[in-house]
Amino acid sequence: MAEISAAAAHGADHRIDLVVRDSDVHTLDAGRPRASAFAVRDGRVVAVGSDWDIEALVQPGTRVVDAGGRTVMPGLVDVHTQLGSGGRAAVWELTLPPLSGVVEILGAVRDRAGTLGRDEWVVGGVVVGPLFQAVGNAAMLAALDEAGEGRPVMLRDDSLRHRWVNSRALEVMGVDDATPDPEGGRYVRDAGGRAVGLLLGAASAEAERAVERAAPDPHDRDPLSARTGVAILNSVGVTAMQDAATTERWLDVFAGLDRSGGLNGWVVGSLPAGEPAGPEHGGSLLDAAPRHRSPHVRPDFVRARLGDGPGPARTHARASGGCDGGGCFAGDEAVLSGEELELLLEEAVARGLHAKVHAARDGSVRRALDAVRVMRTRHGDGPVFHIAHPEFVGRDDVPRFRELGVVVDASPVEWFPDAASGGLARQDAGGAGERPWPLREFHEAGVAIAAGSDWPAATPLPNPWLGIETMVTRRNPDPTFPGDLAHDQALDLTTAVAAHTVVAAEAMGLSHETGRLRPGLSADFIVLDRPLFDIPVDEIHATQVVQTWFAGRRVHAYDTWS
Repeated sequence: MAEISAAAAHGADHRIDLVVRDSDVHTLDAGRPRASAFAVRDGRVVAVGSDWDIEALVQPGTRVVDAGGRTVMPGLVDVHTQLGSGGRAAVWELTLPPLSGVVEILGAVRDRAGTLGRDEWVVGGVVVGPLFQAVGNAAMLAALDEAGEGRPVMLRDDSLRHRWVNSRALEVMGVDDATPDPEGGRYVRDAGGRAVGLLLGAASAEAERAVERAAPDPHDRDPLSARTGVAILNSVGVTAMQDAATTERWLDVFAGLDRSGGLNGWVVGSLPAGEPAGPEHGGSLLDAAPRHRSPHVRPDFVRARLGDGPGPARTHARASGGCDGGGCFAGDEAVLSGEELELLLEEAVARGLHAKVHAARDGSVRRALDAVRVMRTRHGDGPVFHIAHPEFVGRDDVPRFRELGVVVDASPVEWFPDAASGGLARQDAGGAGERPWPLREFHEAGVAIAAGSDWPAATPLPNPWLGIETMVTRRNPDPTFPGDLAHDQALDLTTAVAAHTVVAAEAMGLSHETGRLRPGLSADFIVLDRPLFDIPVDEIHATQVVQTWFAGRRVHAYDTWS
């Protein structure tokens, strides 16, 4: 028999809006893991069962979707994405292929500049960390000047904290060789004291403000950027997402779209705090955030940084102190001290908020765990804490995640060999660098692993199916990069899928809303072009999402067979 919610069985309104049948439903609900049909009313699942069971619920006016035997599963949950900036980049900006070299970047800037007016900005990214550091000289400034053909240029690095700009951009910003550095930032200068176009930390915010001032009707652009960002994630099967840096401006946009019925996903906000990167950070943002809560927008997390990001940026504190052999910019060794992090987490907990702490290297991870230990001692198990990007973790610290109830925010997808990961072991030979992304150790220790894309900082387009596959194989589907990366840290497929659904939803505070197909939860589901659980694992990365449904509405269709 079908499992039918109390509301469907006993409520006065027995109307059924949607029935999905003739499908291979993987519910991810332990109570009923497999089914062939389900029914939906008012955007919620009300019954799950066999075709025969659910057929009895069909009424005049019920929309019936015959899935043709295709695999159906809950919508995916992305615990770490840059929703606003991803959509903005897709609509308005120059997107650089991953790991582009100087020649490719300058060529792309030149091509883009040729399509713009004389005073329009060339804006884009990302520039990976090692290359970003290498362009900090007068010769590269001159090259960017030439590529911009007189137009201001601003390119973001892969941490999204720093910028590379040309001379025209510095001029528009009002920055010259004598301009003092802003608090929490720096205009990088050469040995002669000349600004070379690298902006670190808070100095980057000055460039972003200059871009915004020059943009025509910038606030009119934001809703389209947000809708586009959500649509891109919907197209790969994501129906719930945690935005990694949610200012009040974006909260206003997301909530406005939700109230008008135009937000096709759950959005959990991560409110930047404790970092000098602009006016929309810290206490004023935390004060404003509750005003923007809406049915599908949850501004429930504070975001704190103990370093930039994983992989190529290579700017994170090691347990032994300092930065690794890739070099680091002044101030990158630790954005927050342990004491500052404790104060920030204390404020978050006092406001009833949770926290996502960025910490990629073993020293930063340990500092984050130490701060969480203090919070647990003071406040118990209620607050939720994520550690994002824990790429390198000391063996003794792995069980501490479980002991302290800390979620591993496993993003971005860098647990396979590629051009960026070739030197991982060299970063910390003989230590944590020999076992990057120790996902198997986390899983065996009982740690919650939630997956995210970190799009667009880590990848030009999100592909959770690549993430699922390579969590299992630790291999790159591209034969250009043979071998595997720390194969003994591979996960099984069930755990990898859970990291992209059930566990991520629970980590974001949405377990009572989404992540499974179960009566009472939102009707967020996807239809796939292949039987995900019955194909060779090395084919998963090519999975196409045929349709995506959010709250009982179809929001993406690769194939409109229904």
